[in-house]
Amino acid sequence: MSPRVVVVDYGVGNLHSVRNAFHRAGAEVEISSDPETVRNAARLVLPGVGAFADAMRELSTRALVEAVKDHIKTGRPFLGICVGMQLLLTESTEFGRHAGLGVIPGTVEKIPDDGVKVPHVGWSAIAPPRGTTWEGTPLRDLESDRPMVYFVHSYNAVPSNDADRLADASYGSVRICAGVRRDNVFGFQFHPEKSGPVGLQIVQKFLTT
Repeated sequence: MSPRVVVVDYGVGNLHSVRNAFHRAGAEVEISSDPETVRNAARLVLPGVGAFADAMRELSTRALVEAVKDHIKTGRPFLGICVGMQLLLTESTEFGRHAGLGVIPGTVEKIPDDGVKVPHVGWSAIAPPRGTTWEGTPLRDLESDRPMVYFVHSYNAVPSNDADRLADASYGSVRICAGVRRDNVFGFQFHPEKSGPVGLQIVQKFLTT
């Protein structure tokens, strides 16, 4: 039986490319804005592009904030992508200060203009933070120990606890948080659906995590 995935439709995100990636990985995919469908999903994916505050407002308008939190509390697998990952943190400083879902303590901050072009657009290698591994996560057993994945972002998640960092990328001298994890919750700043064969491997491994 194919794994079942619900992709949250809240008016923010590249739903079709995410759906297509999970289809290619062998999943049965439903795109939904219904709070009960989101709450009861076997596996939930929260995509997102654009501004953090707009994304949180759209979630709230559709009564999806508590539905997403309730799903996470069940212990079933959850994946946030790009802004969908940033929303997991406590707050963002993008265009003011805006509260997030508060699943992972930390802030979302502008990438420092430290000799690099902002936004960060393009392919970068990711690696586990020092002293950690990817065992038991969607990044396990990839063909490369420094896989290249595709980023498009101007803001960077900064978890309060390094134990919540799943993957890092280097952008000039800037340490980019490429992935987070806490229990059943995973998030990627990069776009697995745009990251070619490596991205498809990551999607497939989320379906079996």
